[in-house]
Amino acid sequence: MTTAHTQELDVQPTPLALLLLGREADPRSERGVECPGDLPSPSDPDLVARARAAKEKLGDKVFVLGHHYQRDEVIQFADVTGDSFKLAKDAAARPEAEYIVFCGVHFMAESADILTSDDQKVVLPDLAAGCSMADMATAEQVAECWDALTEAGIAEQVVPVSYMNSSADIKAFTGKHGGTICTSSNAKRALDWAFEQGEKVLFLPDQHLGRNTAVRDMGMTLEDCVVYNPHRPNGGLTAEELRGAKMILWRGHCSVHGRFSLDSVNDVRERIPGVNVLVHPECKHEVVAAADHVGSTEYIIKALEAAPAGSKWAIGTELNLVRRLANRFAAEDKEIVFLDKTVCFCSTMNRIDLPHLVWTLESLAEGTLVNRIEVDKQTEAFAKLALERMLALP
Repeated sequence: MTTAHTQELDVQPTPLALLLLGREADPRSERGVECPGDLPSPSDPDLVARARAAKEKLGDKVFVLGHHYQRDEVIQFADVTGDSFKLAKDAAARPEAEYIVFCGVHFMAESADILTSDDQKVVLPDLAAGCSMADMATAEQVAECWDALTEAGIAEQVVPVSYMNSSADIKAFTGKHGGTICTSSNAKRALDWAFEQGEKVLFLPDQHLGRNTAVRDMGMTLEDCVVYNPHRPNGGLTAEELRGAKMILWRGHCSVHGRFSLDSVNDVRERIPGVNVLVHPECKHEVVAAADHVGSTEYIIKALEAAPAGSKWAIGTELNLVRRLANRFAAEDKEIVFLDKTVCFCSTMNRIDLPHLVWTLESLAEGTLVNRIEVDKQTEAFAKLALERMLALP
């Protein structure tokens, strides 16, 4: 449609369209679109030297965190690497650092801000580095879900458990309603605790981690689980279905781990006889059921460290990590391949690149605070309550 025709019909772009076009921002969303200042060119041959010089100038004032899924060009400047919660705890353990540069995604930087002191400033090199899974549960949608649980007469029986991969708003909702946070490593412990507090769990926002933990690790059945779809009236569920469920799973997923399929598992077993299939619990239930080993990113790394020389592994997680592990263990004759034939990076994690990191470090070195992530005090208080419940788990 031409511009003239658009004007004749008086068609106005929707807020979502403007957001996707990069012309608006939604402050309630994980996504951001602004990056003030001019970024260095990605072809600048001096980027590594510039990053190193800026980091050295900042000294102990800066602490750089690098998530496992980050690019190698960024990871090389990380003071520590790890999963999201480990990195947030690492930041809190460095109170002398004025600036926490979080090379990850938005919800991770929020968690770091919640756990660090008021004097520390958490910075995200690119505000557009969000998380599609975290975006799948907004505060308004979760409030509507709770209303549906209340109308079904079961809200008092339900304990919310939210995955670390959620926004500060969702963590705050969880804390306010007596729930806890979990990671992919301690999801079973969190669910055990939740079922001691109530009869049912509302699991946010990743349906696969919730289902896999309930069925694979806790002995529930698939029939014990229902999926609440925030885009359908009453979540697409009847009051009877809500009352009959033990696990009320939010209809969310990881765009990377959701790509792996049972065909991927069967195909790699045919191509590589004797291969060990190791996948993340954010994968679909049928993929997890067909795998040899299932665990978090930290579990995956430790499993490969302990693997015997000559062993073969197909890994179902983000490609940056898989490729890094393959290179690391090649000298030990460990064959490590990506589970799927289709290459799949986490697109939002990959927004943190060397030009954004250089721009961030140079800005801070010049005394200009950029891209600060700051959670408001009320949200922080309830979110911290939920996080502290997780930290207190046995």
